[in-house]
Amino acid sequence: MSGPRTLLVVDVQNDFCEGGSLAVTGGSAVADAVAELIARQDYDLVIATRDHHIDPGSHFSHEPDFVDSWPPHCVVGTPGADLHPALSDDLFAAIFDKGEYEAAYSGFEGRNADGHALAEFLRGRDVTEIAVCGIATDYCVRATALDAAGEGFKVTVLGDLTAAVAPDSLNRVQQEWAAAGISTVTAS
Repeated sequence: MSGPRTLLVVDVQNDFCEGGSLAVTGGSAVADAVAELIARQDYDLVIATRDHHIDPGSHFSHEPDFVDSWPPHCVVGTPGADLHPALSDDLFAAIFDKGEYEAAYSGFEGRNADGHALAEFLRGRDVTEIAVCGIATDYCVRATALDAAGEGFKVTVLGDLTAAVAPDSLNRVQQEWAAAGISTVTAS
């Protein structure tokens, strides 16, 4: 038995979509497409991650390098930290917040409202395989997928349901995923 079909939606938040403080081209289209996927009810368990910054130190910069430092984004209590309007919180069995006081790219660094880590939550529900989508392909989706594989889950990235900060990095990212045993497929 392979456990529940699980979808992990990574950081599809207002600040990462068009109009946000750290907008990624195609972010809103990803949000809409993920909402359509969830509505099809192909997955038994749907969970999300969110950047959830209070004071993440050098992760924020007024002169960011857009590699290790970024403009302020997803600050707790601001609309930018909310999930995109296409994805209401009630669509998810759990939401894992990460990065309150440090940079955090992987959803596996987050905790849900009950204080559980993502890996613990998934194992407690007998999850063995995860489909991953969200923003940004080359940062938080990349790190979350790699950590999921490192935790022993079989991982598939729904490549057409992601948006990249730097689209020219996608070949390198997909090579990293392949080396870790992660498949990249289209959602349809």
